[in-house]
Amino acid sequence: QLKFAESGGGLVQPGGSLRLSCVASGFALDYFAMGWFRQAPGKEREGISCISSSGGTSYYADSVKSRFTISRDNAKNTVYLQMNSLKPEDTGNYICAALSLRGVELLTMIQPAEYDYWGQGTQVTVSS
Repeated sequence: QLKFAESGGGLVQPGGSLRLSCVASGFALDYFAMGWFRQAPGKEREGISCISSSGGTSYYADSVKSRFTISRDNAKNTVYLQMNSLKPEDTGNYICAALSLRGVELLTMIQPAEYDYWGQGTQVTVSS
C-alpha cells in the first residue's frame, strides 16, 4: 500500500514562499506519476500540477503557472512543490496523489479520477 506524508505547509504572508514535500512509503516512487491538488473550504478540489514518473514532463494549472514548480527526487521517494509569490487565494489543504504510470511522459494534466492513491494533505494559509 502506497502511503504519503505531506509536510511544509503553514501560515505565510502574501508574496511569501513555501516548499511542500510529499514523502512516499510502501512502493518505489518511480513507478508513479505524481500530482498536487488543493482543497479550499467550500470549493472543489483543484488540480495544481503533475509530473511524470521520470520528472521529464510536468504541467500546471493556469492559476499557479510561473509561480509554482513541481519536482521530484526518486532516490528520496519524494515529490516537492515550490510555491512563490503566494496569494490569499492559494490558501487550502494541499494534497499529493499518485498514478501508476512508469516510464510514460505526460501529454496533459492528469485528471483527478485517474489517480490511484491520495495523501491527507498539508494546510497552507496565505494571510497578512
